[in-house]
Amino acid sequence: MSPITQRRLANFRANRRGWWSLWIFTVLFLVTLFAEFVANDRPLLARVDGRFFFPALVDYAESDVLSDGLPTDADWHDPTLQQEIASRGWAIWPAIPYAYRTVVRDLGRPAPSPPSARNWLGTDDQARDVLARVIYGFRISVLFGFTLTVISSVLGIAAGAVQGFYGGRVDLIFQRFIEIWSGMPQLFLLIILASVIEPSFWVLLAFLLLFSWMGLTGVVRAEFLRGRNLDYVRAARALGVSDLRLMARHILPNAMVATLTFLPFTLSGSVTVLASLDFLGFGLPPGSASLGELVNQGKNNLQAPWLAMTGFVVLGGMLTLLIFVGEAVRDAFDPRKLPGGSR
Repeated sequence: MSPITQRRLANFRANRRGWWSLWIFTVLFLVTLFAEFVANDRPLLARVDGRFFFPALVDYAESDVLSDGLPTDADWHDPTLQQEIASRGWAIWPAIPYAYRTVVRDLGRPAPSPPSARNWLGTDDQARDVLARVIYGFRISVLFGFTLTVISSVLGIAAGAVQGFYGGRVDLIFQRFIEIWSGMPQLFLLIILASVIEPSFWVLLAFLLLFSWMGLTGVVRAEFLRGRNLDYVRAARALGVSDLRLMARHILPNAMVATLTFLPFTLSGSVTVLASLDFLGFGLPPGSASLGELVNQGKNNLQAPWLAMTGFVVLGGMLTLLIFVGEAVRDAFDPRKLPGGSR
């Protein structure tokens, strides 16, 4: 590990707020990444008549579990099936025995119901467990944001590198295209798209990639415009080094220092963009686990304040953690900071 990398890691650890935010966010993401083993309406493991079943991973018919069962999908919340399993064996349930789409039965009051020992964060207006939907919604929001950030950053860095390295007419044409393309009404185009086809995870990702790649292009372009005239780059060009090698090995590492400081803040915006679309009604299909849909339910059900409060705390906490991590990354790449965080 080079001395400059060691200094950056020391500066990152010195920012205790960002360091602990990274750990908290990592733990939350890992927990939600295995949401099927944390919140599910199927047992993790079951043993019936001496045979083992893995309902959380495999779909079983009732006849597969019970010799006298029906050839339909097993409803593990059915009291009759549960009694048969208890008399013939046992079942291990996850900590939250509901999935994001599970309708909770026998609430005893109209939905949405308030938090209780059975539903820790209550239920929404369709009698679905809020905590289970938060876990699944957190995962899909983070995965969507990570995927959007990575792909758009790669495209934006490549476009900015070509602009800055070649300059001249290439840079001029690219800049005019970006100015026109960035002025396109994204929300109106998304409304038109939603009226033609049903939006899904990949459809929304592809649509947002058409516009999000321009976020880092300006920063990378400026770094390449400055770096292409440095003496060591001109010397490498005189020795016959190819353009691709010059961009990838000699200029890009220096340009990435400025780019990496923007990435955490780009990620924080990408993570919440799906929630924003779901809140407006142009996101995932109805019934999908979504934090934005939970916030929208809180707006429509003011008599159930736990819905709006849960959505606010989850989204606010997620953004706060990512912003704190971004500040720590910015300090780590600040050349004015000495090891330990002091200037």
